[in-house]
Amino acid sequence: MTAEVETDGEAGQEARPGYGEGRGALLEAAVRVVARGGLRKLTYRAVAAEAGVTHGLVAHHFGSRDMLLEEALRWCVTRSIETSSLVPASGRLEDFAATLADFIAADPDVQAFQYELKLESSRRPELRHHVDVLYDAYRDAVREALACFDVSQDMTEIVFAALDGLVFHQVTSGAPDRTEESIEALRRLLAAYRAGVTQGGRRYLE
Repeated sequence: MTAEVETDGEAGQEARPGYGEGRGALLEAAVRVVARGGLRKLTYRAVAAEAGVTHGLVAHHFGSRDMLLEEALRWCVTRSIETSSLVPASGRLEDFAATLADFIAADPDVQAFQYELKLESSRRPELRHHVDVLYDAYRDAVREALACFDVSQDMTEIVFAALDGLVFHQVTSGAPDRTEESIEALRRLLAAYRAGVTQGGRRYLE
């Protein structure tokens, strides 16, 4: 990806503390720009306008469009994993992913940004590394959650795919109630799978 450096004499100026000038605010602005306009809309000027700062400040913090994209992705992954709560406080499978629908509804741009990146990576191989990092982090989160519930790691990929599909559906069409119903069905399937392994071992299921 070629960096889109825009300068007008503002880059490198001493940044003054103020609204929207922190790295976190700029990353949030980048996520919103991509979520609403696609990856091709990600420029210093667009991010600066969304954050309410000069575009030279964006260049000052990130240096290149690639770095801005990478940092925004990293911010999304951290935010999603920390706040989606796949493992509930109760530690019970019956409460698995209990807050997922509300989390998506509270900030759908975070998820839309990631899907935009995934779609664009199918056309631009240089983006695939970013997507691999993103999805590996989510798979690890699912794997850790299943371990807490004593569910076989063999289920990681299918549970990840189910959750990913539910998130995509809610982001694109709304309907958090449908997400919650589907998560409840997924919990029942996992409980049945765990019970089958416990009662009959792997041969019972194979």
